[in-house]
Amino acid sequence: GGADPRVAILLLFVATVLITSVITNTAAIAIVFPLAVALADQLHISTTPVFVAIAFAATCVFMTPIGYQCNLMVYGPGNYSFKDFFKMGFPLTLLYIAVCITFIFWYYNL
Repeated sequence: GGADPRVAILLLFVATVLITSVITNTAAIAIVFPLAVALADQLHISTTPVFVAIAFAATCVFMTPIGYQCNLMVYGPGNYSFKDFFKMGFPLTLLYIAVCITFIFWYYNL
């Protein structure tokens, strides 16, 4: 048997979230897009659920102030630390991943 596309999509989602936590979401997409195309090709599945997964993942920038300009705008004036972002953002990130992955698997019948 082949690899489970759900596991592969989940791993790509998590990798994209980690990448977008330290660089902009546009740059994260630019990095993972070729991987997404190759993944869909290797698994013989439509690229659509894979592209949706990386698009959702690239907008998950709750753990650091780096990945999104609005986070940077409040970082200094609010006297927040990286620890503050991580403390509040990590649980939110886990919830976001669970909701998005569940939706993608349900909607695309994976």
